[in-house]
Amino acid sequence: MRGMEGNLIMKNIQLLNSISNVGLEVFDKTAYNVGAEVQEPVGMMVRSAVMHDMQFPATLAAIARAGAGVNNIPLERCAEEGIVVFNTPGANANGVKELAILALLMASRKVVAGIEWARTLKGDPELSKKVEKGKSQFVGPELKGKTLGVIGLGAIGGMVANAAVSLGMNVIGCDPFLSVKAAWSLKNSVHSAADYDEIYANSDYITYHIPALPTTKGIINKENIAKMKDGVRIINLSRGDLANVADVAEALKSGKIASYVTDFPAEELLGLEGAVCIPHLGASTPESEDNCAKMAAEELIDFLENGNIKNSVNFPEIHMPRIHDHRLVVLHRNVPGVVNAISGALAIIGVNIEAMANQSKGNYAVSMFDFGNEISADVVEKVAALENILRVALK
Repeated sequence: MRGMEGNLIMKNIQLLNSISNVGLEVFDKTAYNVGAEVQEPVGMMVRSAVMHDMQFPATLAAIARAGAGVNNIPLERCAEEGIVVFNTPGANANGVKELAILALLMASRKVVAGIEWARTLKGDPELSKKVEKGKSQFVGPELKGKTLGVIGLGAIGGMVANAAVSLGMNVIGCDPFLSVKAAWSLKNSVHSAADYDEIYANSDYITYHIPALPTTKGIINKENIAKMKDGVRIINLSRGDLANVADVAEALKSGKIASYVTDFPAEELLGLEGAVCIPHLGASTPESEDNCAKMAAEELIDFLENGNIKNSVNFPEIHMPRIHDHRLVVLHRNVPGVVNAISGALAIIGVNIEAMANQSKGNYAVSMFDFGNEISADVVEKVAALENILRVALK
């Protein structure tokens, strides 16, 4: 087991990146010591810092990523060390949605190329005449009446789909893992596609809003591009490695793809006609940074104080109302017999369980036990010594 966490008078939270003050203000300064230089943290807050080679202190119980992507965090290792990793899905959704609408327009109207060309006319005495003569090279179609295919209809994809309907587009979407909550948020005029191939075959524009997983990496590739309409316009603001960049570049050169707008510049795309590379600005708004920081702080606090888990990417979601003052939270492997072993150990010691909850997710699980009486350190140590226990904490 990685370590045991008790009730510390001051809980140390280490900042690995600059975090919005809106999030930092959530912490009670009488209970939390928050900063970049704190030692022996029970929690960490991170944005882009790469953590794969970090050695985590035994005190560390949770990491909160102020953003959705967690590529910079070693999730499996964290789970094995009993460290819960949180992210903030949806906190930056509106910022990314707005950039996606801008990307749709930039995919159509050649505004970026037009602006770059107009700059070359600085100081030209025939500026107005050349503008009128040269503007025809930047003609592009309107969005109204065109078909947009949305791959991934979560917090961001759903908002993009709804906004595109308001712009007069025909919208079809596909998400094999669509939640009931996300489905309810979609406008009735967003049509459901049976699979991605239906999106490819019928869309003038395609926008991707899915995570980078082993099953999705390189999904924008030669094989799938061949299934798309000639002159398709693609938006990828989700992850750079969703695209096989060489295949995208080849399709841009041939005209199969009319334009590719991405938030992840790649060497092969820079300067290539039809490619619009944005320097990862999807969540670069003050509002997004504030929302992400606030949500990350709230997730950390609820876990550190109550053991509740929401929006974890390596442990299950679990919540139990706080009725009693004494709570034991156990992170463990999801194997048969662990919960019985914990209950049995508590019974042998003579500890009476007043309430309990258990949830599992993949290889890992969380069990909560509430007691009417105070729990001694000896009880914690006996539970921690059981097989397949990753971390034990008193809340």
